[in-house]
Amino acid sequence: MASPPRDYYQILGLSREASADDIKKAYRRLARQYHPDLHAGTKKVEMERKFKELNEAQEVLSDPEKRKKYDQHGSQWEQAEAFEQARRQTGGGFGGRASAGYSTGDFSDIFENLFGGSARAGGPRGFASQGEDVETDVALSLREVLSGVTKRVSLMEAVSCRSCRGSGSLRGRPCQVCHGSGTGMEPTTIEVRIPAGVLAGTRVRVGGKGQPGSNGGKRGDLYLHVSIKEDRIFRRQGSDLHATLPVWPWEAALGAEVMAPTLGEPVRVKIPAGSRADSKLRLKGKGLPTATGAHGDLFLTLQIVMSSSISNEERLLYEQLARQPHQDPRAELIIKAQQE
Repeated sequence: MASPPRDYYQILGLSREASADDIKKAYRRLARQYHPDLHAGTKKVEMERKFKELNEAQEVLSDPEKRKKYDQHGSQWEQAEAFEQARRQTGGGFGGRASAGYSTGDFSDIFENLFGGSARAGGPRGFASQGEDVETDVALSLREVLSGVTKRVSLMEAVSCRSCRGSGSLRGRPCQVCHGSGTGMEPTTIEVRIPAGVLAGTRVRVGGKGQPGSNGGKRGDLYLHVSIKEDRIFRRQGSDLHATLPVWPWEAALGAEVMAPTLGEPVRVKIPAGSRADSKLRLKGKGLPTATGAHGDLFLTLQIVMSSSISNEERLLYEQLARQPHQDPRAELIIKAQQE
């Protein structure tokens, strides 16, 4: 079921007795608040709808003739106008009245309660309102998560329209650049410090970095939605990191000291003799920071690798090794496969 059309005065937050100046001021204030370029994600879709409603309301109520017809016929004013034109063309051949019987309900009473006076005296003039919050996304690497990072964030900020210099009109007509709002959008860049150890999905608030308020109201806030880029080497689990460490068969069999990667400088680790594939080495404190200031650990999973080609000398050594008695590594697997 389609929702009924909204009252244009309600969209602008004004009473039906609002002056032309009240309408202009309300439109400019709300245009800054609802401008789609100031929002992202699902909120941007909602703001696009509200901004469209706002422009529609301003277009009708700022035109004296259209406003007069709207006040008389409400949301059916265009249909009523078409009906009247058709009636005149046919010499009054239609019966009945063109009025749609529109009523504003109790909207004026709501404003009287909110602002401590009669809403019919011109609406909430000069009421200070906080600027809109701004939301944007920021992607971090694991190395940036390790130490924290200062990010340069690009935003669109509301500024006075350069075409009409913030007046909203040119030569008595609404400015075509800002559509009468007196406001334009310009790119700006700010620096934001993001703390170490931040998790994916975290919403970082930066106070006072949103859009400017109106009539002396304070600025809104900036919210950063943090995502973590996938790393080629490390996989994150909370504050711990996981990585694969390749080793040669003889390093796993005899033990060895090898260099291993971390998010910082490489470190030397000891491979125990007799290590098996998928064995794990734990490097304490080599993970990511936690909220308490401690660090998680780095877990290295051993991967025994083979060269794609071997020399004649290596082949002789493998043949000598093959002649030594060994337990069949597949015996247990075959037994389990035969069991019910």
